[in-house]
Amino acid sequence: MAPNIILASTSPYRRELLARLGLPFTTADPRTDENPLADETPEALALRLSKAKARAVAKQFPNSLIIGSDQVAIMDGQVFGKPGTHARAVEQLRILSGRTVNFFTGLCLFNSKTGRAQVLGVPTLVTFRKLTEREIESYLRREQPYQCAGAAKVEGLGIALLDRCQSDDPTALIGLPLIALRTLLRAEGVEVL
Repeated sequence: MAPNIILASTSPYRRELLARLGLPFTTADPRTDENPLADETPEALALRLSKAKARAVAKQFPNSLIIGSDQVAIMDGQVFGKPGTHARAVEQLRILSGRTVNFFTGLCLFNSKTGRAQVLGVPTLVTFRKLTEREIESYLRREQPYQCAGAAKVEGLGIALLDRCQSDDPTALIGLPLIALRTLLRAEGVEVL
């Protein structure tokens, strides 16, 4: 019997991305503490959280392949998380304006039957254009990306903030690297095509 596929996320964007693969799946809320550990690098944080999210729902879904994903925005060693407020979003976009940021996405495929966890990271280098105060305010009023790392919702109007993106997996920037996921699924015997 083929394992169920579970997306450990409440993100509608990750759900839409996974649907592109045409595989049946269910979503579950991983309810994971996303605070970094002492001396944890941003990349290690994203990898740990992707695995923690997958494991958080494993008990509810035996004989399942559970997908966990997490993303951090990093520039000069500083993490730009979800701003939460308008003022913090303005501050983030001012800092990121004209700069290149690594949106690092951690991905985990956890087999709840065998306990096997495949974990990998996919970097996406994003160069923001030089933004004016008016552009920042206009963007934030229209999109309100307060729950998006780096205050940029690139799956929407946030794409207008950018000059370029560099990645081996174009869907990684939205939060679920499908090329990498297909490889992990294949290692578990699930073929997309």
